[in-house]
Amino acid sequence: MAWFVIYTKSNSEKKVAEKLSEKGIEVYCPLIQKERKWSDRTRIIEVPLFRSYCFVNLEEKERHLVFEVHGVVRYLYWLKKPAIVKQEEIDVIKNLLNNFDHDALELVDININDLILINSGPFTGIEAKVTEKQGMKITVIIESLKMKISINRNKNIINRI
Repeated sequence: MAWFVIYTKSNSEKKVAEKLSEKGIEVYCPLIQKERKWSDRTRIIEVPLFRSYCFVNLEEKERHLVFEVHGVVRYLYWLKKPAIVKQEEIDVIKNLLNNFDHDALELVDININDLILINSGPFTGIEAKVTEKQGMKITVIIESLKMKISINRNKNIINRI
């Protein structure tokens, strides 16, 4: 069996995970604890680590079963095939959430027009502006060098400024 990534309707991750679990499908929706403040109170709530995503562990031939649950939109695809996450990667996420302070965890999304600082490779220490984004590959313009380059976010360390 493989872990597939499903895309859910906005703010439906926990409900989808609950309904899939009730149907006997192994599902994992990583949750982190965040402090939320309202005008009259403060509470610690659980929010999904990955917005609009859940992981399901099932056979390829059973993939259609997830669409019986309201809130499931589609599978996430990579290179025209359903994205598969290795068991080891799921274990790393579980370990991270069980052994580290959730306040220290933050997913930072890089968007077009963001300014970034490159922290690895030959362009270490250079600031750049994101002009294109496709998966884990971003294209940036380095104004000081009058150069346009592509960066693979899996192989380089970058921070949004």
